[in-house]
Amino acid sequence: MNQTDIPAVHTLECRLFPVDAWPLQMFHDELAQAETRHYLVAEIAGEIVGYAGLMCIEPIADVQTIAVVPEREGKGIGSALLTELIAEGRRRRAADVLLEVRADNPRAQQLYRRFGFEQIHVRPRYYRDGVDALIMRLQLPDSSLLASPAGTDATPDHLPATEADTL
Repeated sequence: MNQTDIPAVHTLECRLFPVDAWPLQMFHDELAQAETRHYLVAEIAGEIVGYAGLMCIEPIADVQTIAVVPEREGKGIGSALLTELIAEGRRRRAADVLLEVRADNPRAQQLYRRFGFEQIHVRPRYYRDGVDALIMRLQLPDSSLLASPAGTDATPDHLPATEADTL
């Protein structure tokens, strides 16, 4: 993700999360913190169909956001985004990847479980509409054995997504 993607991402954010949408400025602020953040978008035919972000302050990586437009769900886009966030966590030597997911979002919970995330806690009434957040964690193997030092592996901030993606 780069600065030019923010208007389209924010439009999607407001569409997908009308109650909990991030303010526009928050996306600018997040991208300005490149030392601890990694944001990317998924595109099909030049259109942003998904986006995701990670904050990593060793030894913890935290999925800040992940979203796919409903008409593209089930096509592997969310899996591709999550795969890249986990890889970035490894590159940054995280021991764990954490995330919050709505208790009323079984589809997202299922995706995270497929990747090995386990629920470790509940934050009651975390979301503005009173829904609980499930805290999930993925423990990563010793990343020093798997990754090069942070910043030495260039990664794209735009993932091409196609109907054939099935990660």
